[in-house]
Amino acid sequence: MAQQPIATLDIIQHFGPHLAYSDGARLDRGLDPDRLVKTHCCFCGQQCGLQLKVKDNEVIGFEPWDEFPFNQGMLCPKGVKRYLQGAHPDRLVSAQERAPHAPGGFAPLAYDAAIERTAAAIHRIQQAHGNGAVGVLSGASLTTEKAYLMGKFARVCLKTPYIDYNGRLCMVSAGVGNKKAFGIDRAANPWSDIIGAEVVWISGANIAECAPITTNYVWQAREQGAKIIVVDPRITPLARTCDLFLPVKPGRDIALFNGILQQMIEHDWLDHAFIAEQTVGFDALAEAVREWTLPRTAEVTGIAERLIRQAAEWWGLAKSSFLMHARGIEHHSHGVQNVLGAINMVLASGRIGRKNCGYATITGQANGQGGREHGQKCDQLPGARDLANPEHRAHVAKVWDVSPDDLPQPGVDAYEMFRKIERGEIRGLLSICFNPLVSLPDSNYVARMLDKLDFYVAIDFFLNDTARHADIVLPGSLQEEDEGVVAQVEGRVIKINKAVDPPGDARQDWKIIQDLAKALGRPHGFTFHNPREIFDELRRASQGGVADYYGITWEKIEQNYGVFWPCPTEDHPGTPRLFERGSHNPIANGAGPFYFPDGKARFHVAPYSPPTEETDAEYPVIFTTGRVVSQFLSGTQTRRIGPLVEQYPEPRVEIHPQLAAQLEINDGDWTTVTSRRGEITLRAQVVKTIRPDTVFVPYHWAGPKSANRVTIAAQDPLSKIPEYKVCAVRVAKAAAPPDYAAQLEPQQ
Repeated sequence: MAQQPIATLDIIQHFGPHLAYSDGARLDRGLDPDRLVKTHCCFCGQQCGLQLKVKDNEVIGFEPWDEFPFNQGMLCPKGVKRYLQGAHPDRLVSAQERAPHAPGGFAPLAYDAAIERTAAAIHRIQQAHGNGAVGVLSGASLTTEKAYLMGKFARVCLKTPYIDYNGRLCMVSAGVGNKKAFGIDRAANPWSDIIGAEVVWISGANIAECAPITTNYVWQAREQGAKIIVVDPRITPLARTCDLFLPVKPGRDIALFNGILQQMIEHDWLDHAFIAEQTVGFDALAEAVREWTLPRTAEVTGIAERLIRQAAEWWGLAKSSFLMHARGIEHHSHGVQNVLGAINMVLASGRIGRKNCGYATITGQANGQGGREHGQKCDQLPGARDLANPEHRAHVAKVWDVSPDDLPQPGVDAYEMFRKIERGEIRGLLSICFNPLVSLPDSNYVARMLDKLDFYVAIDFFLNDTARHADIVLPGSLQEEDEGVVAQVEGRVIKINKAVDPPGDARQDWKIIQDLAKALGRPHGFTFHNPREIFDELRRASQGGVADYYGITWEKIEQNYGVFWPCPTEDHPGTPRLFERGSHNPIANGAGPFYFPDGKARFHVAPYSPPTEETDAEYPVIFTTGRVVSQFLSGTQTRRIGPLVEQYPEPRVEIHPQLAAQLEINDGDWTTVTSRRGEITLRAQVVKTIRPDTVFVPYHWAGPKSANRVTIAAQDPLSKIPEYKVCAVRVAKAAAPPDYAAQLEPQQ
């Protein structure tokens, strides 16, 4: 693989020196940058503002950006070290082709030749098997312009219905639930509304490690007197200082939400006027939750009755409140039901659409919000329009200068695409900014399907774990090597600014896509000269839709530190807080603040159902997964940043002392976790901060260390999100340390 020298890197003195893990790299202080570039962190959905220090077309460090309102200069460990990835020796600086006898299994290939070979393979497959024989897997860390372009590329250039994205593994349960209840998929409030709320409820969100800057908002709320309620199977860092911790049994969140609502009804802790005037469906819901008495709720959730009673009282009697959740309640085969249960609590209280009264899903990926708004989902068109809706198709087709009849109908979710590979229906695959071999459940199955493909091309800036199964790898761009917009966790559209050029033969991703369209002989609609032109077309495509960006311009973003969508006209200020009383939206035509024709929110009956896989005598322990503070998603970037690797170098099995004693496992012992799909052997970490019936493994590692060798491929029937957060396993002390090398997947 082509490599480049490791640069001299700058570490800000405040954070102290770190040893680089790459061949003798020297981390110097005191380099004077040529310039500072105001931009944002490349990792989670908070998208904290920072300034990159640039010297000789290289990012050498960072400075705080105190003026950016969301984080005000604060950064988590990942944000502090994110700049170190740019000079890593693994950085792809040329295209690569599979070469089994070459070192690493790949050899450099001229960029133009790689494009031509890729186009020829796509053409050959589509000629023989139809347009739908080629699928596209895209990513939620792309800028919104690139996400928009990927949806257009799949449907206009490839003419395939099969495109989906890795947000399928992140936000889709929340998106479906939000659309069902509110008619719109976006955080209802800016984070500033957290400060001043009387109660802050956090379900299934380890924000101190997964969204650390959000912790500061919660702390500020607590300093002003807020009561903090945390619901999680693990005592996460924030839970250690919260006012009330509810140790829910994994997969039972909807039972808790229904039980809380029943307590609210019993004690008349309801906003009757709001329910009558602004909602529909409450009577049916009230009847459905009658069975969720305190004893039954406690039995199903594993939470003591007194704790449930206290949580209901605090929530029910509060005058202001803010409820947040994340993947902990969404990564389930009933994730949408969990989300609807949380929303039912919010709507019954009437505490939404006003200052310090809100609801939000904590976005996971860098552009998890923007990435699910403008067309790379399998059923979606730009502006959060529905691909199956004739009026929506007609609007976008006009912008794209194609016939609506030429647009494919909705495709399938990302995991179902692998089932189509198994059936021979999809034979070629293009992926960008997606590492499914690490991030999809039952990863052994995913590996087999990748090798079954006739042709696979990956676009990335590192040869990630999935790309090692590719025939061709095209060298894409890091975030700081391009420009565009993203929508962060609050729904604030912000600007990513270009700091450096891509090295060697690497290209901005949008250029690669256009080069493929040209090589396929299908350049119509793919002749943009820069990302601004893509964004301007996106604005027109989104106009009048739920996610309306028409009034947003790059200049407006930079003048205002971001603009909250929807923003229908250039003189519109944007919409930081949704659903305010007296407000209206284009869907409701002035009838009310919620995005339905009558302007009213919807209650939904959310019945309890257990996880797909319950524990039994053979597999008696619950397995759950999540993040750690120094790593991110599939680890493609963070596992290459030395200081972050040092902070948490290997995954471990978190196990409670009671369960560890029963199994004769000591802290640090090699421990094997086995499910019906596979097993992993890792060192044990014996902690009191997890339920005794549950073990936890972080999911950022690949191959024999991958938690997804164990997880189940069950999916929510509506959102199609996988059930990462609960499956049944057995746990035992390993007879011998693992031979990781022998377990690595062979490279074809």
